Amino acid sequence: MRTIESKILTRAAMAAERERLRQAGRKLVFTNGSFDLLHDGHATYLQFAREQGDALIVGLNSDASVRRYKGPQRPILEQAHRARLLAALEMVDYVVIFDEDEPRELIAALLPDVLVKAEDWAHYVSGRDVVEAHGGRVVLAPMVKDLSTSELIRRIRAAGGDREA
Repeated sequence: MRTIESKILTRAAMAAERERLRQAGRKLVFTNGSFDLLHDGHATYLQFAREQGDALIVGLNSDASVRRYKGPQRPILEQAHRARLLAALEMVDYVVIFDEDEPRELIAALLPDVLVKAEDWAHYVSGRDVVEAHGGRVVLAPMVKDLSTSELIRRIRAAGGDREA
């Protein structure tokens, strides 16, 4: 049984693992996100992504990256905790933290066979051009309605969760 820590790799280590997987003929799937306050919508999405191939890499936005696009109050959980939670999930084979605003460079380094993104990002899938240029495909995943981290934060605040316990 693999440990949680063994599933969290650097970009360079994942590139080497990607080559090993390619040699073994395994289909690699990539998805990404901040995965802050992990919830059932995330689990459903990640299971869908994993079903698209033989191994799933999750590109995880670093804390700095999340702050740049979600604001100074986010993430709720720091990247080390988010990475460990993702790596603890059975359907996740690898986690790689990236600091860029979008995962295009990481995708270009790993060249997954399948790139999965939630259908609410149909208007723009970072790395689509790279994956398709190398014979891969992009799959849009269905969303779980009315379930998002932003909505969970709103509910917590509405319930008085922003006061100290």
